[in-house]
Amino acid sequence: MILLRHAQSEFNLHFTATRRDPGIIDPKLTPLGHRQAHEAAARLAGEPIRRIITSPYTRALQTAAPIARALGGIPVMVNPIVRERYAFACDIGSPRTELARAWPELDLSHIDDIWWPAVEEPAEGIADRAALFRAEMAALADWPDTLVISHWGFILAMTGEKITNVELRRCDPNAPAPVGLSWRH
Repeated sequence: MILLRHAQSEFNLHFTATRRDPGIIDPKLTPLGHRQAHEAAARLAGEPIRRIITSPYTRALQTAAPIARALGGIPVMVNPIVRERYAFACDIGSPRTELARAWPELDLSHIDDIWWPAVEEPAEGIADRAALFRAEMAALADWPDTLVISHWGFILAMTGEKITNVELRRCDPNAPAPVGLSWRH
């Protein structure tokens, strides 16, 4: 499968400049982020992608939209398991009811209204989510044809690599999970 980190968000813009949490809840993409999402769509045009899985954060949904359109309107499935590790203000999401108003074409019926954790998630929590997702994907015969739009922490838990916005990594869910991860940005 292909793991893609979402495009630049308002949080990323400010955090990169200051290394401090700017307190932005469920940030949207910046103008650069929107351009990056369209560029990612062009980069992925030749891939045999048949399904997109994305986290429910606005930045991931905004990254997924132009990619799904460019790939012929393939299905976008929203799955909170691929969300970010809750550690900053940006990791507070928007309730399902708000997301449903903003994204009426998506099926969000399987998501709780408050789908993010109430307290900071320990490193073991995100590693456990990544292990569960690996197992779910490995059980699917067409896992190589899946694009997952996710976040820094989840991709780190899946691959052991720290990647920047709109970088992608190929990931075999049958490969061993990474060990000894450092959670510092």
